[in-house]
Amino acid sequence: MNTSVLVSSPTAIGVEISDKALRVSLADGRVVSVPISWFPRLSHALPRHRAIWELIGGGHGIHWPELDEDISVEGLLAGQPSGEGAKSFAKWKKWYQSRSKR
Repeated sequence: MNTSVLVSSPTAIGVEISDKALRVSLADGRVVSVPISWFPRLSHALPRHRAIWELIGGGHGIHWPELDEDISVEGLLAGQPSGEGAKSFAKWKKWYQSRSKR
């Protein structure tokens, strides 16, 4: 049986977000693009809040402080959409709507 081993742990160096896609540039030259609909917090957020992100863990993850959202590079490469449940998302959406009115 053959098994594959991850030789290096990929890191992000840049992020672009549109109304349709999240694109993450990796240090090894790859660009990963996934539908923004995979991440309800991003897809329901205002563009100005989506634009505020930071790399965390040495580029192993991306954090949106205005949205309380974290996405790992490893998860993106594995094709894993958000695992947030409906109850959690509804709570977040209520919180987000109340604070984005400011």
